[in-house]
Amino acid sequence: MTKVLKVRDLTLRDGQQSLFATRMKQENIDRLLPLYKEAKFYIMEVWGGAVPDSVMRYLGESPWDRLRACSKEMKGISLLSALSRGRNLFGYVPYPDSVLEGFYKEAIKNGLNIMRIFDALNDIDNIRSSVKMINELGGIADTAVCYTVDPKPEPKAEVKKGFFAKLFGKKEEEETPEQIFTDEYFVNLAKNMENLGAKMVTLKDMAGLVNPARIYSLMPKMKAALNVPVDFHTHCTPGYGLASVLTAIIKDVDIIDTNIWWFGGGSAAPAIELVWIFCQKLGVTLDVNMEAVAKIRKELVNARKALADFDLNKNNWPNDFDEYYKNMPSEIDAEFDRAIAAAKACDEPTLLDACHKIEAYFGFPKPNELVKNAEVPGGMYSNMVANLRALKAEDLLDEAMKLIPKVRRDAGLVPLVTPTSQIVGSQAVSLAMDRRNGKPDYSTPSNQFTALVKGEYGHTPVPVDPAFREKITGSPVETPYDTSTFKAPANPELPEYGGVKLAQNDEEYLLLELLPAVAQTFLKNKRKAEYEATKTDAPKAEVKAEEKAEAPKETVEITGPTFKAPMGGSVIEIKAKPGQKIKIGDIVLVYEAMKMENDLASDMEGVVKRVLVNEGDVIATNQPLIEFE
Repeated sequence: MTKVLKVRDLTLRDGQQSLFATRMKQENIDRLLPLYKEAKFYIMEVWGGAVPDSVMRYLGESPWDRLRACSKEMKGISLLSALSRGRNLFGYVPYPDSVLEGFYKEAIKNGLNIMRIFDALNDIDNIRSSVKMINELGGIADTAVCYTVDPKPEPKAEVKKGFFAKLFGKKEEEETPEQIFTDEYFVNLAKNMENLGAKMVTLKDMAGLVNPARIYSLMPKMKAALNVPVDFHTHCTPGYGLASVLTAIIKDVDIIDTNIWWFGGGSAAPAIELVWIFCQKLGVTLDVNMEAVAKIRKELVNARKALADFDLNKNNWPNDFDEYYKNMPSEIDAEFDRAIAAAKACDEPTLLDACHKIEAYFGFPKPNELVKNAEVPGGMYSNMVANLRALKAEDLLDEAMKLIPKVRRDAGLVPLVTPTSQIVGSQAVSLAMDRRNGKPDYSTPSNQFTALVKGEYGHTPVPVDPAFREKITGSPVETPYDTSTFKAPANPELPEYGGVKLAQNDEEYLLLELLPAVAQTFLKNKRKAEYEATKTDAPKAEVKAEEKAEAPKETVEITGPTFKAPMGGSVIEIKAKPGQKIKIGDIVLVYEAMKMENDLASDMEGVVKRVLVNEGDVIATNQPLIEFE
């Protein structure tokens, strides 16, 4: 019997989030949805993740409208899925069950079928209530096992702290602790998720760190242990993505996650077109209408052009698939066969070599060797570089990278996925600075690191040393986040807009509960537009506030000293104002880079003369941001 492989398309959510900072407008999605009806993907990921935040913050659109639009077109054709951060939902702090239930209920009512639920610590308790709610509300609970790797061995002197060695029954003189993230760790976690009520389980490799040889070993064990379908999700940043997906197919994975051509590869998941070529050669039926995918591919060219301001690879697009596939030389065709043979034999070096030659022919980015060798997510590495550049301490990068294993171990050996990757990376930078300045380790723990060690993010894979917890938090006792302290946001009347309530219904109030600051701005703009639409001069008043704010500033010669961007990204919030006196270390701007929000501290002191960027602007590395008097 021919094997049938199902596909979850990520293009409209994770694809655009990975490559274009989640800036695809509803009008572009609306042009794609009729074409998706023909493609008939098993699952389409269209919601969750950064979508609820980004569409309000940057596009002035309602995330509920986006979900309804997708559901209206795709109902009965493809299952619609969203990504949830478990107790953190689509936000950044733990929420009480009332907020979780409200969102899940409203999402399912508006057409969502599958909620993929993950926790950054792989803490089963953080997803328990979400799985129960989704199932009871009639949805499909898909739980994600977050893939990570054991840290590289530390220098002998760093291991001789006593606690970690005693924890695993190791002798003090041994240099490396017992492996934690074994195949059995991930399989047991997956089995526990199935026992909770998961209807499918995803091996979710958000950093792209799972190599083909590991999939060769791990996937059969997951398949044998589970009675529910197994999905595989990875990214291509360090160069493993395509090869690992091929290996997963050979090892009988049920569902794979892909993007359509112009939204695939690089820091995103592999392109479905390359997977399709492999499936043809393997005799595997890809359960997708590839003729319809070709139509979507042609329309995606226009969608990507519309995202040019947010495309950091806008001058380095992949080659046109149709042209290059039609004219594919025999030596590249042979690389597909070589890759398949190598995958079946678990010959990883040959497999990676063949896949990299295939990707090079089709014009996809080369593997990020820094990320690959450091075994950290790309966004984490970039954030560390940005932190050190802002501190004028780039020469400490190697030292900070070497300290990552120590920080991970001290914090309970946390997986390196958002938000823990950012927390660990920033703390490693801080540790390197402490040592340079002759201070004891952890002289300056961040608020987020303190919360992590305290237990507010959940249970870590390895218990934190109570003595270390007391050193960082003041108490040796693990203390979880108390969701009873959650304060429901106010829903004030707006006298300037006719005395209406800020949130007009339950779904709008849920947005206020999830992201108070972002939703407040979004809803005020919405109420303003509705109020002004009732006036006789409505056409003139319908210009959105965010459009006014994003108008380019007049070009004026820069004469004073400038604070420059340590890395490329997009501006979320500007905190500095003309005339303000800034000290070194003051937060002057919040920006997004590699899917993470970062506070940007000034590396100089002075009075602000001008802010040279607007909120929403895409900024390049070393671009002047603020001019001082």
